[in-house]
Amino acid sequence: MKVIFVVAAVFMGLFFAACSRPRPGDAAAGAEARRRVEAGATLVDVRTPEEFASGHLPGAVNIPVDELARRFGELGAPQTPLVVYCRSGARSGRAERLLKEQGFQDVFNLGPMSTWP
Repeated sequence: MKVIFVVAAVFMGLFFAACSRPRPGDAAAGAEARRRVEAGATLVDVRTPEEFASGHLPGAVNIPVDELARRFGELGAPQTPLVVYCRSGARSGRAERLLKEQGFQDVFNLGPMSTWP
């Protein structure tokens, strides 16, 4: 019986911890992304060059998600903090997964560009 309560308590703790993190696309994510960039993180726009040319966040570098796998070297060492964004959050989510699979440890997904404060 105690085991059930312990498992339930652990599950609830993990659930609340996951819910307290900023989610891509919400105001808290925008504030966290800005804080990270101000602290030195590289801001990466993973949209197409055409989308980037039509407008992007100040200081962002453009590496489209479809080119990311062959352009990892442009982002520096795996310890480099990164903030990724796109138009809706789908491509930045994909970029976040690719970067983490490649060994980048500090990747934050802003989600949609419109979330930037």
